[in-house]
Amino acid sequence: MRKGLVHIYTGEGKGKTTAAVGLAIRAKSRGLRVLFAQFMKGDKKGGEIELLKKLSIKTKRFQRVLSPYFYPNIDKEKLKFETYKSLKNINKIILSNDFDLIVLDEFNCLIQEGLLTENEALELISNKPANLELVLTGRGATKRLIEIADYVTEMNGVKHPFYSGISARKGIEY
Repeated sequence: MRKGLVHIYTGEGKGKTTAAVGLAIRAKSRGLRVLFAQFMKGDKKGGEIELLKKLSIKTKRFQRVLSPYFYPNIDKEKLKFETYKSLKNINKIILSNDFDLIVLDEFNCLIQEGLLTENEALELISNKPANLELVLTGRGATKRLIEIADYVTEMNGVKHPFYSGISARKGIEY
C-alpha cells in the first residue's frame, strides 16, 4: 500500500491553487481517484472547477463558507457554523476512503480567519487514512501544520502587477 503524504501550499504569493490544480490533473492522469474541494470561493461559476469537472475530477465547493475579507459584513458566527458543517462533510469524505488524493483549497485560510481551530485541522489530518494524499492550500498555514506536513511550499510574492495598478485579470489571477 502506498503511503499518503500531507502537502501544504501557503504564503502571500500567487500560485497556491494553481499548483494544487496541477497536482490534481497529474494524479488523475495516472489513474488516481481525486477530489478537489474549495472553501471561500463562493458560488462563482467557471474557473478551475469547471475544467476539473471536464477531466472527470470530482469537485466540491463549500459555497456558504465565504471569505470575511471579500464579505466584510458577513455574520462570523453563521460562517463558523457553516465551516463546522463543511468540516464534518469533509471528514466523512476522507474516512470513506473513496479517494487517493484530496485537495482542500483555501483550507489554511479557515484557521487564519478564526473559523476553524488549529487543533481541528490537526485532528482532520491525523484521522486521514494512511494511503490518502492530502493537499491543503491557502495563506497562513500555522507552524504546527507546517511541522506535521511532509511537503511544504511557500509561495512568496516578490513582485505583483497589482502594486503597479493592474487589476486582477480573468484567466490569469482568477
